Amino acid sequence: MSALVHGDIREPAVSSSATGALPVVVAVPKKTKQAMSLRPFFLSVLPPLMGISLLILVWEIIAVKTSSFPSPWLTLQEAIRLFSDPFYQNGPNDQGIGWNIYASLKRVAVGFGLAAAVGIPLGFLIGRFKFLSGMFNPIISLLKPVSPLAWLPIGLLVFKSAHPAAIWAIFICSIWPMVINTAIGVQRVPQDYMNVARVLNLSEWKILTKILFPSVLPYMLTGVRLAIGTAWLVIVAAEMLTGGVGIGFWVWDEWNSLNVPHIIIAIVVIGLVGLILEQLLVALARAFTYEDVGT
Repeated sequence: MSALVHGDIREPAVSSSATGALPVVVAVPKKTKQAMSLRPFFLSVLPPLMGISLLILVWEIIAVKTSSFPSPWLTLQEAIRLFSDPFYQNGPNDQGIGWNIYASLKRVAVGFGLAAAVGIPLGFLIGRFKFLSGMFNPIISLLKPVSPLAWLPIGLLVFKSAHPAAIWAIFICSIWPMVINTAIGVQRVPQDYMNVARVLNLSEWKILTKILFPSVLPYMLTGVRLAIGTAWLVIVAAEMLTGGVGIGFWVWDEWNSLNVPHIIIAIVVIGLVGLILEQLLVALARAFTYEDVGT
Protein backbone atom coordinates (compact mmCIF):
# COMPACT_ATOMS: atom_id res chain seq x y z
CA MET A 1 0.00 0.00 0.00
CA SER A 2 1.45 3.34 -1.07
CA ALA A 3 0.96 6.75 0.50
CA LEU A 4 0.04 10.26 -0.65
CA VAL A 5 1.89 13.26 0.73
CA HIS A 6 -0.12 16.42 1.60
CA GLY A 7 2.22 18.89 3.25
CA ASP A 8 3.52 17.17 6.41
CA ILE A 9 0.68 14.64 6.54
CA ARG A 10 1.00 11.24 4.94
CA GLU A 11 -2.28 9.54 4.05
CA PRO A 12 -2.68 5.98 2.82
CA ALA A 13 -3.85 5.65 -0.78
CA VAL A 14 -5.90 2.56 -1.47
CA SER A 15 -5.06 0.87 -4.73
CA SER A 16 -7.93 0.63 -7.20
CA SER A 17 -7.24 -3.08 -7.55
CA ALA A 18 -7.68 -3.74 -3.82
CA THR A 19 -10.69 -5.80 -2.78
CA GLY A 20 -13.59 -3.67 -1.61
CA ALA A 21 -11.92 -0.41 -2.67
CA LEU A 22 -14.22 2.56 -3.00
CA PRO A 23 -14.31 4.26 -6.42
CA VAL A 24 -12.52 7.59 -6.69
CA VAL A 25 -15.06 10.42 -7.14
CA VAL A 26 -13.83 13.09 -9.53
CA ALA A 27 -15.53 16.46 -9.29
CA VAL A 28 -16.78 17.66 -12.69
CA PRO A 29 -16.87 21.44 -13.18
CA LYS A 30 -20.36 22.95 -13.49
CA LYS A 31 -19.68 24.33 -16.96
CA THR A 32 -18.59 20.90 -18.14
CA LYS A 33 -21.81 19.37 -16.79
CA GLN A 34 -23.88 21.96 -18.65
CA ALA A 35 -21.99 21.31 -21.87
CA MET A 36 -22.52 17.57 -21.50
CA SER A 37 -26.25 18.04 -20.90
CA LEU A 38 -26.59 20.24 -24.00
CA ARG A 39 -24.60 17.89 -26.22
CA PRO A 40 -27.54 15.59 -27.12
CA PHE A 41 -29.66 18.65 -27.96
CA PHE A 42 -27.07 20.07 -30.33
CA LEU A 43 -26.48 16.66 -31.94
CA SER A 44 -30.19 16.29 -32.65
CA VAL A 45 -30.83 19.86 -33.84
CA LEU A 46 -27.67 21.03 -35.60
CA PRO A 47 -27.34 18.29 -38.29
CA PRO A 48 -30.89 18.79 -39.66
CA LEU A 49 -30.45 22.58 -39.63
CA MET A 50 -27.15 22.28 -41.47
CA GLY A 51 -28.71 19.92 -44.01
CA ILE A 52 -31.63 22.28 -44.68
CA SER A 53 -29.25 25.24 -44.90
CA LEU A 54 -27.15 23.37 -47.45
CA LEU A 55 -30.25 22.58 -49.50
CA ILE A 56 -31.35 26.22 -49.49
CA LEU A 57 -27.83 27.32 -50.47
CA VAL A 58 -27.78 24.96 -53.45
CA TRP A 59 -31.29 26.11 -54.37
CA GLU A 60 -30.18 29.76 -54.27
CA ILE A 61 -27.16 29.01 -56.47
CA ILE A 62 -29.39 27.28 -59.05
CA ALA A 63 -31.81 30.21 -58.97
CA VAL A 64 -28.96 32.68 -59.59
CA LYS A 65 -27.62 30.62 -62.49
CA THR A 66 -31.07 29.95 -64.03
CA SER A 67 -33.32 32.96 -64.51
CA SER A 68 -36.51 30.89 -64.90
CA PHE A 69 -35.95 29.06 -61.61
CA PRO A 70 -37.50 30.81 -58.55
CA SER A 71 -35.38 31.70 -55.54
CA PRO A 72 -36.14 30.39 -52.04
CA TRP A 73 -37.38 33.84 -50.96
CA LEU A 74 -39.77 34.16 -53.90
CA THR A 75 -41.07 30.63 -53.28
CA LEU A 76 -41.60 31.42 -49.59
CA GLN A 77 -43.63 34.51 -50.49
CA GLU A 78 -45.79 32.44 -52.86
CA ALA A 79 -46.25 29.78 -50.17
CA ILE A 80 -47.45 32.38 -47.65
CA ARG A 81 -49.93 33.74 -50.18
CA LEU A 82 -51.04 30.24 -51.17
CA PHE A 83 -51.64 29.02 -47.63
CA SER A 84 -53.34 32.23 -46.52
CA ASP A 85 -56.51 30.82 -48.13
CA PRO A 86 -55.96 27.09 -48.82
CA PHE A 87 -59.68 26.20 -49.05
CA TYR A 88 -61.02 28.70 -51.57
CA GLN A 89 -63.27 27.31 -54.30
CA ASN A 90 -63.92 29.11 -57.60
CA GLY A 91 -65.05 26.13 -59.62
CA PRO A 92 -64.12 22.47 -60.19
CA ASN A 93 -60.73 23.32 -61.71
CA ASP A 94 -59.88 26.28 -59.49
CA GLN A 95 -59.63 25.18 -55.85
CA GLY A 96 -57.22 25.84 -53.02
CA ILE A 97 -54.33 23.52 -52.27
CA GLY A 98 -56.10 22.33 -49.12
CA TRP A 99 -58.96 20.82 -51.15
CA ASN A 100 -56.48 19.10 -53.46
CA ILE A 101 -54.57 17.54 -50.56
CA TYR A 102 -57.86 16.45 -49.00
CA ALA A 103 -59.00 14.77 -52.23
CA SER A 104 -55.72 12.88 -52.54
CA LEU A 105 -55.82 11.78 -48.90
CA LYS A 106 -59.33 10.40 -49.35
CA ARG A 107 -58.19 8.26 -52.27
CA VAL A 108 -55.15 7.08 -50.36
CA ALA A 109 -57.27 6.18 -47.33
CA VAL A 110 -59.62 4.02 -49.38
CA GLY A 111 -56.93 2.31 -51.46
CA PHE A 112 -54.57 1.76 -48.55
CA GLY A 113 -57.39 0.55 -46.29
CA LEU A 114 -58.46 -2.03 -48.86
CA ALA A 115 -54.86 -3.14 -49.33
CA ALA A 116 -54.40 -3.59 -45.57
CA ALA A 117 -57.70 -5.46 -45.23
CA VAL A 118 -56.61 -7.92 -47.92
CA GLY A 119 -52.82 -7.92 -47.66
CA ILE A 120 -52.28 -8.51 -43.93
CA PRO A 121 -54.60 -11.55 -43.61
CA LEU A 122 -53.21 -12.92 -46.88
CA GLY A 123 -49.69 -12.52 -45.51
CA PHE A 124 -50.62 -14.51 -42.39
CA LEU A 125 -52.09 -17.31 -44.53
CA ILE A 126 -49.09 -17.43 -46.88
CA GLY A 127 -46.65 -17.51 -43.98
CA ARG A 128 -48.66 -20.09 -42.04
CA PHE A 129 -49.38 -22.65 -44.77
CA LYS A 130 -46.72 -23.90 -47.15
CA PHE A 131 -49.26 -24.86 -49.78
CA LEU A 132 -50.57 -21.28 -50.02
CA SER A 133 -47.01 -19.96 -49.98
CA GLY A 134 -46.12 -22.10 -52.98
CA MET A 135 -49.31 -21.04 -54.72
CA PHE A 136 -49.01 -17.27 -54.26
CA ASN A 137 -45.23 -16.75 -54.39
CA PRO A 138 -45.02 -16.93 -58.22
CA ILE A 139 -47.94 -14.49 -58.55
CA ILE A 140 -46.37 -12.02 -56.13
CA SER A 141 -42.95 -12.30 -57.79
CA LEU A 142 -44.54 -11.61 -61.18
CA LEU A 143 -46.79 -8.68 -60.22
CA LYS A 144 -44.73 -6.89 -57.54
CA PRO A 145 -42.17 -5.27 -59.93
CA VAL A 146 -44.87 -3.85 -62.23
CA SER A 147 -44.84 -0.04 -62.36
CA PRO A 148 -47.80 1.68 -60.67
CA LEU A 149 -48.70 3.57 -63.84
CA ALA A 150 -48.97 0.31 -65.77
CA TRP A 151 -51.97 -0.63 -63.61
CA LEU A 152 -53.82 2.61 -64.31
CA PRO A 153 -55.08 1.73 -67.82
CA ILE A 154 -56.44 -1.57 -66.44
CA GLY A 155 -58.34 0.37 -63.79
CA LEU A 156 -59.72 2.82 -66.35
CA LEU A 157 -60.79 -0.07 -68.57
CA VAL A 158 -62.54 -1.97 -65.77
CA PHE A 159 -64.06 0.88 -63.73
CA LYS A 160 -64.71 3.38 -66.55
CA SER A 161 -63.84 6.28 -64.22
CA ALA A 162 -60.70 8.05 -63.07
CA HIS A 163 -61.52 8.07 -59.35
CA PRO A 164 -61.88 4.28 -58.82
CA ALA A 165 -59.01 3.69 -61.25
CA ALA A 166 -56.69 5.76 -59.03
CA ILE A 167 -57.87 3.84 -55.95
CA TRP A 168 -57.23 0.58 -57.81
CA ALA A 169 -53.66 1.66 -58.62
CA ILE A 170 -53.06 2.50 -54.93
CA PHE A 171 -54.50 -0.84 -53.82
CA ILE A 172 -52.54 -3.06 -56.20
CA CYS A 173 -49.21 -1.29 -55.55
CA SER A 174 -49.42 -0.92 -51.76
CA ILE A 175 -50.61 -4.45 -51.03
CA TRP A 176 -47.30 -6.20 -51.76
CA PRO A 177 -45.17 -4.76 -48.91
CA MET A 178 -47.81 -5.78 -46.38
CA VAL A 179 -48.23 -9.29 -47.82
CA ILE A 180 -44.50 -9.98 -48.07
CA ASN A 181 -43.44 -8.55 -44.70
CA THR A 182 -46.31 -10.20 -42.83
CA ALA A 183 -45.55 -13.57 -44.44
CA ILE A 184 -41.85 -13.29 -43.61
CA GLY A 185 -42.72 -12.43 -40.01
CA VAL A 186 -44.93 -15.52 -39.69
CA GLN A 187 -42.26 -17.76 -41.20
CA ARG A 188 -39.65 -16.46 -38.73
CA VAL A 189 -41.66 -17.27 -35.62
CA PRO A 190 -39.45 -19.65 -33.55
CA GLN A 191 -40.38 -23.27 -34.12
CA ASP A 192 -40.26 -23.88 -30.37
CA TYR A 193 -43.33 -21.66 -29.97
CA MET A 194 -45.24 -23.70 -32.52
CA ASN A 195 -44.15 -26.95 -30.89
CA VAL A 196 -45.47 -25.74 -27.53
CA ALA A 197 -48.75 -24.75 -29.19
CA ARG A 198 -49.01 -28.21 -30.70
CA VAL A 199 -48.33 -29.89 -27.35
CA LEU A 200 -50.95 -27.72 -25.63
CA ASN A 201 -53.37 -28.45 -28.49
CA LEU A 202 -54.09 -24.75 -29.01
CA SER A 203 -56.71 -23.74 -31.53
CA GLU A 204 -55.71 -21.86 -34.68
CA TRP A 205 -57.25 -18.69 -33.23
CA LYS A 206 -55.14 -19.03 -30.04
CA ILE A 207 -52.03 -19.59 -32.14
CA LEU A 208 -52.84 -16.48 -34.17
CA THR A 209 -53.62 -14.17 -31.25
CA LYS A 210 -51.17 -15.46 -28.63
CA ILE A 211 -48.15 -16.49 -30.70
CA LEU A 212 -48.18 -15.25 -34.28
CA PHE A 213 -49.53 -11.71 -33.90
CA PRO A 214 -47.09 -10.55 -31.15
CA SER A 215 -44.14 -12.03 -33.05
CA VAL A 216 -45.19 -10.73 -36.46
CA LEU A 217 -46.11 -7.19 -35.36
CA PRO A 218 -42.65 -5.62 -36.03
CA TYR A 219 -42.58 -7.09 -39.54
CA MET A 220 -46.16 -5.99 -40.15
CA LEU A 221 -45.34 -2.43 -39.06
CA THR A 222 -42.47 -2.35 -41.54
CA GLY A 223 -44.80 -3.46 -44.30
CA VAL A 224 -47.36 -0.82 -43.33
CA ARG A 225 -44.72 1.92 -43.40
CA LEU A 226 -43.51 0.87 -46.84
CA ALA A 227 -47.08 0.57 -48.11
CA ILE A 228 -48.21 4.04 -47.02
CA GLY A 229 -45.20 5.59 -48.74
CA THR A 230 -45.98 3.65 -51.90
CA ALA A 231 -49.65 4.65 -51.76
CA TRP A 232 -48.80 8.34 -51.51
CA LEU A 233 -46.33 8.11 -54.41
CA VAL A 234 -48.84 6.31 -56.60
CA ILE A 235 -51.70 8.76 -56.04
CA VAL A 236 -49.59 11.74 -57.11
CA ALA A 237 -48.57 10.00 -60.34
CA ALA A 238 -52.08 8.68 -61.01
CA GLU A 239 -53.70 12.08 -60.55
CA MET A 240 -51.30 13.63 -63.02
CA LEU A 241 -52.69 11.30 -65.69
CA THR A 242 -56.35 11.10 -64.71
CA GLY A 243 -56.99 14.77 -63.89
CA GLY A 244 -59.76 16.05 -61.66
CA VAL A 245 -59.06 17.20 -58.11
CA GLY A 246 -55.92 16.18 -56.22
CA ILE A 247 -52.40 17.27 -55.46
CA GLY A 248 -51.03 15.40 -58.48
CA PHE A 249 -53.47 17.11 -60.85
CA TRP A 250 -52.67 20.43 -59.18
CA VAL A 251 -48.95 19.97 -59.89
CA TRP A 252 -49.66 19.16 -63.54
CA ASP A 253 -52.04 22.11 -63.88
CA GLU A 254 -49.43 24.46 -62.43
CA TRP A 255 -46.85 23.08 -64.89
CA ASN A 256 -49.20 23.83 -67.77
CA SER A 257 -49.37 27.39 -66.43
CA LEU A 258 -45.55 27.46 -66.05
CA ASN A 259 -45.99 28.39 -62.38
CA VAL A 260 -42.71 26.94 -61.13
CA PRO A 261 -42.91 28.33 -57.56
CA HIS A 262 -46.19 26.48 -57.04
CA ILE A 263 -44.61 23.27 -58.34
CA ILE A 264 -41.78 23.56 -55.82
CA ILE A 265 -44.32 24.27 -53.06
CA ALA A 266 -46.26 21.17 -54.11
CA ILE A 267 -43.09 19.05 -53.96
CA VAL A 268 -42.43 20.21 -50.39
CA VAL A 269 -46.07 19.66 -49.42
CA ILE A 270 -46.08 16.15 -50.91
CA GLY A 271 -42.94 15.28 -48.94
CA LEU A 272 -44.31 16.70 -45.67
CA VAL A 273 -47.67 14.96 -46.03
CA GLY A 274 -45.95 11.64 -46.79
CA LEU A 275 -43.73 12.03 -43.73
CA ILE A 276 -46.68 12.91 -41.48
CA LEU A 277 -48.71 9.96 -42.79
CA GLU A 278 -45.90 7.55 -42.07
CA GLN A 279 -45.26 8.84 -38.56
CA LEU A 280 -48.97 8.92 -37.65
CA LEU A 281 -49.49 5.40 -38.87
CA VAL A 282 -46.49 4.06 -36.97
CA ALA A 283 -47.59 5.86 -33.78
CA LEU A 284 -51.11 4.47 -34.13
CA ALA A 285 -49.83 0.95 -34.68
CA ARG A 286 -47.52 1.18 -31.66
CA ALA A 287 -50.39 2.44 -29.52
CA PHE A 288 -52.25 -0.78 -30.26
CA THR A 289 -49.24 -3.05 -29.81
CA TYR A 290 -50.41 -6.42 -28.54
CA GLU A 291 -49.17 -7.46 -25.11
CA ASP A 292 -49.24 -11.12 -24.27
CA VAL A 293 -51.18 -11.59 -21.04
CA GLY A 294 -51.05 -15.36 -21.06
CA THR A 295 -53.28 -18.01 -22.42
